[in-house]
Amino acid sequence: MATLENLQAKIAELQAQAEAVAKKQSSTVIAKIHELMEKHGLTTADIDAHVDGKGRGRKPAGAKVAATSAAAKYRHPKTGATWTGHGRAPAWIATVKDRSKFLTDGDSKGTSATAKKVANAGNYVRGPQAPKYRDPKTGATWSGRGPAPAWLAGAKDRTAFLIAGAGESAAKQKVTAAEKRATYKVAVKKLAAKRGATKKVAATKNATVVKESPAKKAAVKKTVAKKPAA
Repeated sequence: MATLENLQAKIAELQAQAEAVAKKQSSTVIAKIHELMEKHGLTTADIDAHVDGKGRGRKPAGAKVAATSAAAKYRHPKTGATWTGHGRAPAWIATVKDRSKFLTDGDSKGTSATAKKVANAGNYVRGPQAPKYRDPKTGATWSGRGPAPAWLAGAKDRTAFLIAGAGESAAKQKVTAAEKRATYKVAVKKLAAKRGATKKVAATKNATVVKESPAKKAAVKKTVAKKPAA
């Protein structure tokens, strides 16, 4: 006959087994969720965006998913995983120095057109800018426009955070602008010198005309009048 002690021991054993199974299942679920987040380039911020301010319920189905899919900026060429470019970068792109090769077709063309427009016009271009600085620890980037992020705001030497090629591009743009200004100044000086020379010649001619006396002019007229007709 089973005693109370035996039953309690059996219950404790079953509870321990149940907790072990639950823990194993929980670990499996968490690992699966983590795998799905990395595959689709999702972050906890994306998950929080589906929850309302009270922490209950979800937004209309498909609303955020559609927006996220439409805003995908980077895509893994092998797995097809995407990332919007916002929040923490997924593992497959976090350590990549040149992320341009992971850009989706639309963003790649847009970035090329923007870069070309900047090179031709040399004016401020609105809209998304190519990243210029990168945090080596988190992979976070900054275009160099607007307020500097916290990880770069206090840095004395920002060149250590420059993305490869970004510094050279900025230096080339500065050189081009300086060359344009120098060319313009030279052209202005040449034009001013030319105008000065023209005014000087005109002034000389006027002075010569003024110096001619009325008697000399009369003598010239008489000489012309005495010449026999041909």
